[in-house]
Amino acid sequence: MPTVRRVYALEYVATLLGEDLEMLEAIVSNDDNLTYGSIVGVCTGPDESSTSLTDDGVDELSRMITCARRSPAEWDEFLESFVGDQEIINRVNAQKPR
Repeated sequence: MPTVRRVYALEYVATLLGEDLEMLEAIVSNDDNLTYGSIVGVCTGPDESSTSLTDDGVDELSRMITCARRSPAEWDEFLESFVGDQEIINRVNAQKPR
């Protein structure tokens, strides 16, 4: 595994990719959704942490989302499988298609 030299806060990843933050949080909440080592927990205080992604994690997540958007049926299946929360799914689907 390459040396990790930089991580991106998930909030920033959402901005970079133009995606809904809560959708990304749902996807990365399961470590198995991205390659091992791509999701990094960063301690920000005694009882606080935030989720960050490595360069490879950002690329992998971007490719995953792009592939899922190939058709409306694939996108719906992706959201059901990786997000699951109907409120988030409705909000994401209400946004303009990419």
